[in-house]
Amino acid sequence: MSTPAPASTPTLPDPSPKEASGGLDRYFKISERGSTIAREVRGGFATFFAMAYIIVLNPIILGSAKDMYGHQLDGGQLVTATVLTAAFSTLLMGVIGNVPIALAAGLGVNTVVALQLAPRMSWADAMGMVVLAGFVVMLLVATGLRERVMNAVPLGLRKGIAIGIGLFIMLIGLVDSGFVTRIPDLAHTTVPLQLGTGGHLLGWPVLIFVVGVLLTLALLIRKTPGAILISIVVMTVIAVAVQLITQLPATAWGLTVPEWPGNPVAAPDFGLVGQVSLFGGFGKVGMLTGVLFVFTVLLSCFFDAMGTILGVGDEAKLIDKKTGEFPGINRVLLVDGLAVASGGATSSSATTCFVESTAGVGEGARTGLANVVTGGLFAVALFLTPLATVVPSQAATPALVAVGFLILAGSVKDIDWSDFTIAVPAFLAMVMMPFTYSITNGIGIGFVSFCALRLATGRGREVPVAMYIVSAVFVFYYAMPALGLT
Repeated sequence: MSTPAPASTPTLPDPSPKEASGGLDRYFKISERGSTIAREVRGGFATFFAMAYIIVLNPIILGSAKDMYGHQLDGGQLVTATVLTAAFSTLLMGVIGNVPIALAAGLGVNTVVALQLAPRMSWADAMGMVVLAGFVVMLLVATGLRERVMNAVPLGLRKGIAIGIGLFIMLIGLVDSGFVTRIPDLAHTTVPLQLGTGGHLLGWPVLIFVVGVLLTLALLIRKTPGAILISIVVMTVIAVAVQLITQLPATAWGLTVPEWPGNPVAAPDFGLVGQVSLFGGFGKVGMLTGVLFVFTVLLSCFFDAMGTILGVGDEAKLIDKKTGEFPGINRVLLVDGLAVASGGATSSSATTCFVESTAGVGEGARTGLANVVTGGLFAVALFLTPLATVVPSQAATPALVAVGFLILAGSVKDIDWSDFTIAVPAFLAMVMMPFTYSITNGIGIGFVSFCALRLATGRGREVPVAMYIVSAVFVFYYAMPALGLT
């Protein structure tokens, strides 16, 4: 996840550039960015464990849906596809982009693919549209449009986006751990969430999470090197011991039961790789609907990744303080576009940048070397999937809660709260992400409100043209259902 300045980066005593000492150091600019190889390795491990849940979650989301022919994707093949694409994309981002931003199948996008695309075509057709969306992203990068859009976002709104991501990942941590749960619609209540189960904190798994949050925060406050990773490992060991003693039912833990696997090694099944039909979906749903489907995937990937890149880049101190720009952003965006296409090519859905990367940043990661470690662990997980999924969400999600606070603490002071044309959009962006469970929604509402308020106050000329264009796209996107285009 992320880490602000002194508060969010307790393990970095000296962020000033140092002289490189070795080929690895020079290539990744480790000393130049105030990091060390040890911090990058710790960060890579922390990011992997913080996002390893996707190995289980993505196959569940995609595997539970059927295409128009009633076909379902094989669970084992989905695990392989998910891990393979995460490993490839994360390694590529580390080596080419040189940033500590890991990638994997995007939550939200996979739901679009499973619930909107697949029911109206075959799985191969649906994944083909994901590949096309990736190609469009790369085209936008090549033309410089995507970079111009990112650079056009004012600093205050960027900070609001970063805070929104922090609040969003904190909510993800609370929900995935079971500390906060959804109240079923059948309850006929206007309150959507509740504390624990039935308004009470019950059971060993929730206790594991609570202790994990306290341990993580205590280690961070004490400036303990490897605080987040230590907490994840310690709480995983405790969770395994608790499960061994209590023999709780699997439903008590959620997606991952902390049981030591009898056989930690499993051969990968690459059966879904390459099962793609680029243009078959257009024949099923028509050209206009097909274009809109691609546009929907594109929009989600484009802005989810943009928000994550800006948020993680800001917390990792990779954004130039004077210009507000992200050096080398084109390489980062190009890899992101390639990752989207590769996710479709492997049938694991669109791959995107993960906000969980801030867990690694919290451990001091500042370069692509951390990504090499994370990607390498994903590659190993191809053969050790049972072992990789031993870590329950209750042991990993405390990191999301702690880092969510660190992002907030490091960014909120940089917003000009006296200028309401910035403060209000930043506020809307930061609250809409957790409230709608979508980074894209937060960015869209923030963009549109910024342009509207600047126009309403006679400051429309101060808004970059790219902001108007993107805001218009968002307005159209939100109006699509009312126009009968979805």
